[in-house]
Amino acid sequence: MMLFWNKKEVFIGVSMQKFSEVRNTLAVNHIEYDYKVVDLESTNIARSIRPITGSFGVNPEYTNTYYVYVHKKDYDKACAVLNLIY
Repeated sequence: MMLFWNKKEVFIGVSMQKFSEVRNTLAVNHIEYDYKVVDLESTNIARSIRPITGSFGVNPEYTNTYYVYVHKKDYDKACAVLNLIY
């Protein structure tokens, strides 16, 4: 289990396809990961922007933000397999 002080972010994006690719790449390389999905169209009124802006004209492909985290000790390996440059 990864606690918040032991993990680092390796991906943030709105593309579900890219999110899946990142997760699959980490799994194939035996790198433990955690993820979070934030839905901007959530029914939770405290987190939602919908009551303020409405949803007309909002592209549903961009309503979720995806986050992927790895353990700090695996961060360099994860960046290498994901071809990330920091």
